[in-house]
Amino acid sequence: MDFSLLLVIITAVCGIICLGEIVWRRSRDSKATMPSDSLIVEYARSFFPVLFLVLVVRSFLFEPFRIPSSSMVPTLLVGDFIFVNKFTYGLRLPVVHNKILEVGEPQRGDVMVFRLPSDPSINYIKRLVGLPGDDIVYQNSQLIINGETILLVDKGLYERDGSIPARLLTEELGAIEHDILLEPLSMGRQGVYTVPKGYYFMMGDNRDNSQDSRFSQVGFVPEANVVGRAVRIWMNWSIPSAPKWERIGRKIQ
Repeated sequence: MDFSLLLVIITAVCGIICLGEIVWRRSRDSKATMPSDSLIVEYARSFFPVLFLVLVVRSFLFEPFRIPSSSMVPTLLVGDFIFVNKFTYGLRLPVVHNKILEVGEPQRGDVMVFRLPSDPSINYIKRLVGLPGDDIVYQNSQLIINGETILLVDKGLYERDGSIPARLLTEELGAIEHDILLEPLSMGRQGVYTVPKGYYFMMGDNRDNSQDSRFSQVGFVPEANVVGRAVRIWMNWSIPSAPKWERIGRKIQ
């Protein structure tokens, strides 16, 4: 079951029990023996404020996520725990995901969490490359947007444990300057794409090792599937390895 749905159900049940107790007390002599003295009611009174606070924060403000793959290396590493800002692009109702308040629009270069179009129960995180109406060309590891070639600056080799070093390059998308990786012995999916209205084109920073909008399993991401913008790393821990304390607090850009 979807965790958001489960949280809404449990919070609602606790709230109904608490409300029922209040109504009962007001309709009866407060000194009388009442069913509200039961253990269930005591638990509901204790947990409802906490559950309600978690529901509000997780649904409308910030939600934690864990990075399970290397598709966003070097920006995000496997085991990074991140906070996602859920109000940057507008407030949405939990579970149904309907937008109830316009706040802002995704910008090119944002690192964004979205629900996979083919399976909305799965969350993906990639970088926003193409806005609605954009013409995207990815050829010979070079990104071209609306006829403009995106400049790459080579920064040398990126060392990886147990793997052949990759090329580390800097790329600038909109106002965001960030690093990407290119594999020495492989080349990621190439192609030409036109982003439909109401959709976004997403790519991983690990360009040759990322399943993103270049692949039919992901494709263009509808605006309704946007979850929020990744903003900060609060922990990195990939068991059995030790935590990477130096990553705590890093801004994601």
